[in-house]
Amino acid sequence: MDKLRNMEVMAAVVEAGSFAAAARQLGISAVMVGKHIQQLEGHLSARLFQRSTRQNSLTEVGAAFYEDSKRVLEQVRWAESAVERSRAVPQGLLRVSAPFTLGNHVIAPLVADFLQRHEQVRVDLQLTDSVVDLAGEGFDVAVRIGKVVDEGLVARPLRPYRMVIAAAPAYLRRHGTPERAADLAQHQCLGHSVWQRRVEWTLRDGNEEFFWPEHARLTCNQGDGLRQAALRGLGLIMQPEVLLADDLASGALVAVMAHCLPAARAVQLVYAPDRRQLPKLARFVEHVVGALGAA
Repeated sequence: MDKLRNMEVMAAVVEAGSFAAAARQLGISAVMVGKHIQQLEGHLSARLFQRSTRQNSLTEVGAAFYEDSKRVLEQVRWAESAVERSRAVPQGLLRVSAPFTLGNHVIAPLVADFLQRHEQVRVDLQLTDSVVDLAGEGFDVAVRIGKVVDEGLVARPLRPYRMVIAAAPAYLRRHGTPERAADLAQHQCLGHSVWQRRVEWTLRDGNEEFFWPEHARLTCNQGDGLRQAALRGLGLIMQPEVLLADDLASGALVAVMAHCLPAARAVQLVYAPDRRQLPKLARFVEHVVGALGAA
């Protein structure tokens, strides 16, 4: 039994609306379409369609299996096209959008590596915390933090975006190490000036929720400015892990209160389906997903 072919036939029936329409689309007989569906139902020991003289509708099991099958078939098509893409030479201008901090510390180095491998490609990397309109603003691909609301885009999951609360060792020696979120009220907390009381910045300590103190001694609209102040012992900061990774590794900053951190946020690489066959985009997607693919 060719499971993949059976899944393709099932998808054609759902999308064409009937066995007869699927048969015309696939260039086979309606009887053969029925045999493929029977094989699939026999293999799964479940009925996928409710059959009547007028129409064929999906059962609950069938609807769930169809959604899963679509994803499998999409991955197979991507794998097949990868062979063809590998024979094409990436070239031309690739326009990339990424959030400022993640783009500066993670995406920009990946772009540099990508350009070293593909000498005929040029990249225009635009760092902005605004959500760009890919088609309207002429971008090929974008890195997005949080939920992707445009269902018309292909979204490839990347490594989640995590926050860290940290301070310089000198600050902790002078003021002590906070153990609970409630302790922040007694500390010098450095704040991002564009933060609002949104769920992604909520600290959770047991059953209690806390927000990063609003009346900070220093606020700044860029995380690196807060990082510089924290390195000089001015106070505690909550910033992305990618921004503080080197300082934490060297001991210049010390992470605290790991149990209180906001939930990690999803990161995705998004692009329009009609552009994924472009060699320059396909190779870039493979490069980024290979380096940052979700675990």
